[in-house]
Amino acid sequence: MVKIGFNVLAWSAVNSEDLIPILDRIKEIGYDGVEFLIGSPDIQAYQKLGKHAQDIELETTSVFVLSESENLVSSNQSIRKSGLDRIKWAVDRAQELNSEIICGPFHSALGVFSGKAPEEQEYKWSAEILHEAGEYAAQANVVFAMEALNRFECYLCNTMQQLIHLVEMTDHPNVQAMFDTHHANIEEKNISEAINLISPNLKHVHISENDRGTPGDGHVPWDEVFSSLSNIDYKGWLTIEGFTRNDPDFANALKVWREFAQPWDMAEEGLKFIRSMVEKHTL
Repeated sequence: MVKIGFNVLAWSAVNSEDLIPILDRIKEIGYDGVEFLIGSPDIQAYQKLGKHAQDIELETTSVFVLSESENLVSSNQSIRKSGLDRIKWAVDRAQELNSEIICGPFHSALGVFSGKAPEEQEYKWSAEILHEAGEYAAQANVVFAMEALNRFECYLCNTMQQLIHLVEMTDHPNVQAMFDTHHANIEEKNISEAINLISPNLKHVHISENDRGTPGDGHVPWDEVFSSLSNIDYKGWLTIEGFTRNDPDFANALKVWREFAQPWDMAEEGLKFIRSMVEKHTL
């Protein structure tokens, strides 16, 4: 059976004890899990949040990105090594959160472009580091769910076709894939074909509306998404990733210039919507 989660980025990109009341309400609403961005430096915060989530029986997943100085597709070997070190750091934080999944586009640096189409050498560089990172993840019982992003945020992997190429090249059981409905709505020509293509490696799904607001309020082809997931007998997470301007620094970094929905409206209405679609498509 699928599990339904909510990403706390709707409130903050910073992990701190301020999130504890939010976790309590997420649990009270009826979510199975909560997702955190791994990035802020306070290690004790990860430990406290992981323990609290465990105490209230709320499961956890995590999302992670790399910066330009940690880019796995850089021609500079030392930069790629920095990326590997940073991924290992993220695995340690995931363990403290009790998260067995780290999803995200950390195959390359977020928002960094080469000025040309991706080259096979770049896929090889990324795969080489991800394979080594996968070894570190395996001993921690962590799986990487790599993400394809839209063309305005990434150039290495925009589609499931590119993503599966990278995952197969990496060739490690702990390096798998995810599907994000927001990015797919921009980049994929056929949602069903994209989900079918990635299905052997699909470990995580982000339920994200076209405008990053409340799922079901926009024009993502939700019936096609959920029927396709049902057809492949998907049993993983359905996690809402929606953005607001609640954390201005994070919002500015992601070019979120207006409010799409209030966090709790998104959480409450989004859960109702996902449950209705799961029931409709017997997922």
